[in-house]
Amino acid sequence: MPEMGLKDKVAIVTGAGSRADGIGNGRAAAILLAREGAKVVLLDATPAWAEATKKMIDSEGGASMVVQADVTDAASCAAAVKAAVDAWGRVDVLVNNVGIGGPPGSAVEVDPDAWDVAMRVNVTSMMLMAKYAIPEMRKVGGGSIVNIASIDGLRGGNPNLMYNASKGAVVNLTRGMATHHGPEGIRTNCIAPGYVYTPMVYARGITDDLRDKRAKTNLLQVEGSGWDIGKGVVFLASDQARWITGIILSIDGGSMAGTLNTVTPPTAFV
Repeated sequence: MPEMGLKDKVAIVTGAGSRADGIGNGRAAAILLAREGAKVVLLDATPAWAEATKKMIDSEGGASMVVQADVTDAASCAAAVKAAVDAWGRVDVLVNNVGIGGPPGSAVEVDPDAWDVAMRVNVTSMMLMAKYAIPEMRKVGGGSIVNIASIDGLRGGNPNLMYNASKGAVVNLTRGMATHHGPEGIRTNCIAPGYVYTPMVYARGITDDLRDKRAKTNLLQVEGSGWDIGKGVVFLASDQARWITGIILSIDGGSMAGTLNTVTPPTAFV
């Protein structure tokens, strides 16, 4: 059984901060990668959020650095990758975690300009970061990219069409990148989180009743957290996933597997 193989590897995590106290998906992934010995580059448009993550990593003796970056801008992405290489000489792991809820509404209702902005944040940013990280991975003989999508990229039902569309695009972006770069030893996988309780969720306000209802939508009847997503990131980035590429891993308490049947069937069908 291979070891994690992350010691002294260099990992870039986009959206590595959290907009409130607590553990979001990017912060969890960064902390857990550092615990495995990786040197973690903490990218965020708001440096203070990433600095809070760095303090958590520092308190455990891990290695990290904060880089302010706008992942929707090509020059900013290139500069972020260069900062990682200048500091630590290589790039082995890229975690494309940045994402927003985007504009509300159906195709009839949504604002087209807001749609374009959100698609650039949720999808184009992942291409741009990969554009500059992949050449550095080639230099060291391979690497791992983990893109964060959503179970709403695998199904319909979200009231906001843009969110469904952008997360679905991340799913097939992942498959396309896996196809293009697998022969180079670069693995590309995707995590589709279910309803997890993160700072992005509670910063917008959420009642205890709604939290309970969200938890009841999955088969385990348990609320997920950023740690659950972060653990998936570490696995896919590690040598334990050395023969895994192009997959979409739903971490969702079983939401994509089915729904609970709460209706007692007639005796004839028992």
